[in-house]
Amino acid sequence: MLALTAEIDPRLLEILVCPVTHGPLVYDRERAELVSRGAKLAYPVRDGVPIMLPEEARELEA
Repeated sequence: MLALTAEIDPRLLEILVCPVTHGPLVYDRERAELVSRGAKLAYPVRDGVPIMLPEEARELEA
């Protein structure tokens, strides 16, 4: 089981991709979100678990 904490292992970010675009994600430590710039979505990380559902993601403003 993968556990995400305040710091995300860069190797884990290489594996995780946006479920919409299949593109890379960037971890926003302050907001505890995985950001997909391509999809303009931010996926929450709750209790160390990334919630990779588009319907749970926050839309990013331009």
